[in-house]
Amino acid sequence: MNNKQLEEQMIENYKREEHMMILVFAQWCINHGLDPAALYHSAYPEQPNNEALEKALELTVPKEEAGEVPDDTLLGVLSLFGNEELAFIVTQEIDKRPKRTR
Repeated sequence: MNNKQLEEQMIENYKREEHMMILVFAQWCINHGLDPAALYHSAYPEQPNNEALEKALELTVPKEEAGEVPDDTLLGVLSLFGNEELAFIVTQEIDKRPKRTR
């Protein structure tokens, strides 16, 4: 495999992983009754509609059919991809939830 092929493969891997991150975010939002597009727009108000997010929304399932997406998992994935602004908005939504008493 030459350098160009290796570079192309790395780019494709990154894109696949980025799409998975977007899907995890979208499903987390659905699971918590939140609008993924609205949260994304809150984090990045100057950006137009996110086409990758729109495609990911087509792959989400109703929260009754979905597995749990832990908050820490989502925040870790967002951080891994440098989406600190979106992680901040997600953290604000987490903080709005009623605190559980033990």
